[in-house]
This record gives sequence, C-alpha cells and structure tokens, in this order.
Amino acid sequence: MLNPADVAFRAELAARLPDGTLSEADAAHLTEPRGRWTGHGLLARPRSTPEVAEIVRACAEARVGIVPWGGGTGLVGGQIMPDGPAPVILSLERMAALRAVFPQENAMVVEAGMVLADVHAHASAAGRIFPLTLASEGSARIGGNLATNAGGVHVLRYGNARDLCLGLEAVLADGSVLNGLKRLRKDNTGYDLKNLLIGSEGTLGIITAASLKLLPIPAAEGTALLVVDGPEAALKLLALAQARLGGLISAFELIGRAGLDFLAETLPEVRQPFPTPPDWMVLVELGLPDGLDPQAALEGLFEAGAAAGLVLDGLIAASEAQRQEFWRIRELIPEANRRIGAVSSHDISLPLGEVAGFIASCGPAIRALGPFRINCFGHLGDGNLHYNVFPPKGGNRADWEAQRDAIKTLVHDRVHALGGSISAEHGIGRLKVGDLERYGDPAKLAAMRAIKAALDPVGILNPGAVLRG
Repeated sequence: MLNPADVAFRAELAARLPDGTLSEADAAHLTEPRGRWTGHGLLARPRSTPEVAEIVRACAEARVGIVPWGGGTGLVGGQIMPDGPAPVILSLERMAALRAVFPQENAMVVEAGMVLADVHAHASAAGRIFPLTLASEGSARIGGNLATNAGGVHVLRYGNARDLCLGLEAVLADGSVLNGLKRLRKDNTGYDLKNLLIGSEGTLGIITAASLKLLPIPAAEGTALLVVDGPEAALKLLALAQARLGGLISAFELIGRAGLDFLAETLPEVRQPFPTPPDWMVLVELGLPDGLDPQAALEGLFEAGAAAGLVLDGLIAASEAQRQEFWRIRELIPEANRRIGAVSSHDISLPLGEVAGFIASCGPAIRALGPFRINCFGHLGDGNLHYNVFPPKGGNRADWEAQRDAIKTLVHDRVHALGGSISAEHGIGRLKVGDLERYGDPAKLAAMRAIKAALDPVGILNPGAVLRG
C-alpha cells in the first residue's frame, strides 16, 4: 500500500533538497494531450542525478509513488496518475545538459530532460544526425523517448529509440544509480539492463542520461509523393524501392484520403499536393551518400513503379522548400485529427503481408457499428499504422463515446488474430493495461511481473502504468 505525498512528506523531502526543487503541480504537469485524464501530485524538478536519487530514496522510505514526467507528450497516460495516493511527479525538465559529444565515435551523451529538437541541433553542430524524428520533437524529451522506445518516421532505416541508444544512466527504485553511460557498440557482460529500461515507461527505473548513437549527415536527400491504387500497391512499391535502393530509404509513409480531407476541413491554409485528393499516396524520402542524385533515383522509382502499374501519379520535390511542404502535410495530420476528435485511436503494427488485408476488412466492420470516418495513415515501411476512428462530419466524439470500447475491441481483436501488436510505438501507459492483459502472452506477462517485483518491490515507480498495481 502506497502513501500520499502529503504535507508532512513534503516537509521531509524539502529538507533533503535544494530550495525551489518542490512546488505545486501546475496544469501542464497534470494533463495529457488527449484530455482523457487529469492527474494529481507534488511536483519535483531536480537539477542533477544525485537529486533524483535523493527523491527516489525518500519516496522508497515513505512508500510514496513516483510518476516520471518528460515532455508530457505521451498518448497513453503514462505520465498521468489520475487516482490513488498523490504521488511525486518527477520532472526531468531541468536536467537538459549536453554532457559530451564524440563526433569521431558517432556518439553523444545528453541528460534525459533535453528536448529532442535540441538533441538534433547538437548533433547537427557536430556534423552528424540523430535520426529519431517525431511530430512532437519540439517538446518531447529524450528520456521519455527512451522510456517509451519511441518510433517515428525513420524507423525503417534507423530503428526505434532502442536502436539509437548506446548506454544509460538511471536511478533505480532504491535510489541507487546505474552508471551505464558506456559508448560501446559491443558489451556482452551479462544481462542487458539498458534495453530492459528502454520501453519500461519509468516502471523499472528513472532514466537520467543517455549515450546516443549519431550518424553521418546524408550528402543529399530527396522526397516524393507518389499516388498508388491502394495499400497493396504501396507495399509492392516499397518492395520495389528496397530492391532498387537498398538501405537508402529513410521513410516510407502511407497517407489516405481521409488525412487530406481532415487537413482541408481543419487547416485549410495547408496547400494540398494534388488538385483532386487521391485515395492513397505514399511519402518517400531518400538519404543518399555523395555521388548519388536523389532526383534521378526518385525519377527512376517513379518510372519503374508506373511501368509495374503501382504508381498512378506523383510529385518529386524540386527544392528544399517543396520537400518541407510535403513533410508538413504528413506532420499536420495528427493535429487535424486532434481538432476533429477521435472516438477511438489505435497505434498498431502488423506483419507487412497482413497490412492491406487488415485495412480492406476492418473498414467495413467499423462502419457496421455506425457512420464513422476512418483515418488510416502511418509508417508503412515498418508496419506501424495509426488507425483512428472519427464521428461523422459535423458530429462530436462525445456523442459516440458509448461505441469506443466496441471499436477498440474490434480493431485490437483483428490485429491480434493477424499476429500484430496493439501498441506499436506509443507504449502501454495506463490506457492499455487491460489490453496488455487481454492480448499479452501469459508467460511474458508473468516474467514482466517478476521483473517488476524484483526491481521495484514496493511498487513506487509509476504505479499503475504498464502493469496493474
């Protein structure tokens, strides 16, 4: 049983920390982007790893829960504790320093509170890239990105956050510090605690710093929007592109007609790429080494795709401004979704061979429940779809809230039956705890509970997230 972070506990904790570390939690730290929950708790904003360790030790002694808070951009409620004894909301926002950069090693060490956009800026200043790219990179923080094993648009080429991390520093549930900031590419010295903590959503430890993997900046980039007949044609085009261009494809994003319609409805100032919005298109980006021409490579892909009956129309960016314009369309689709208001949103992944069949069969099944609109888009190159269901035009999501569970169950049942995942890149948080119990492998769940009990026996780390308390 956990205790609340009450007045007596606050006084005890304040005496162990520098002035100004503790404060009342404001709205920014008590809400989440989709507005489904409101949290509560005492806000702590430490400035160093020793201060984080002191907070954790105090919470362990008093049996007070801790909710780690990065940039607050998570979409499954992992950063919000809506009920139970008031926790300490532990924000890493003041720990945002660049500790070191090693261009010759393609490595950089940063604190967990650094905003992802600043990680990109520091990498660029060193003549490198950190390729984790998200729509929320202006506010998401690298500690949260690692804690949720964030994905984004470049997973096809560079992998998830886990693949871009060399080492971690973290505070464990007893306040001890795991000093794992090695910059090694090979280290077979026992259990891989780094990869255990990545994706654990703050339930096994609190990430305070990370050694990140950097890569050379591509000498040239090219971007195209290619109209396809449907998801099956898009997948065949992906295979054709990979055969022609190998590992040089940085992104391959699927965009449906609904996404373009939603942009026209909510953000009419965004210029549409085609006079008549196509039913399906893909956004393809290449990053090429010196000596290769992205324009010629994309023209060749267009011609080969057209000859194979896969590409119906297309645009190849002729300038950096046009390239950014193409990406702006993709990046603003989530904002358009938010303005309309989804009845049920799904972050799913499927084996590539099952994607087209899922899209073709799930739509009619959803519409049998009501006159819903579906916006299916996402990272086709790695099988990750954002399959979101909306009220009919002019409707409000609140009017259809009673259908939310039925829609979610329908989608997740089909995904599970096809060997997919009900959480591709957003994590479990508090939103999907029941889904994990419903669809998770029993042996895996038992192992997860055993690991949690071993590393956090009191259960103070993000109680109620990932695993039911």
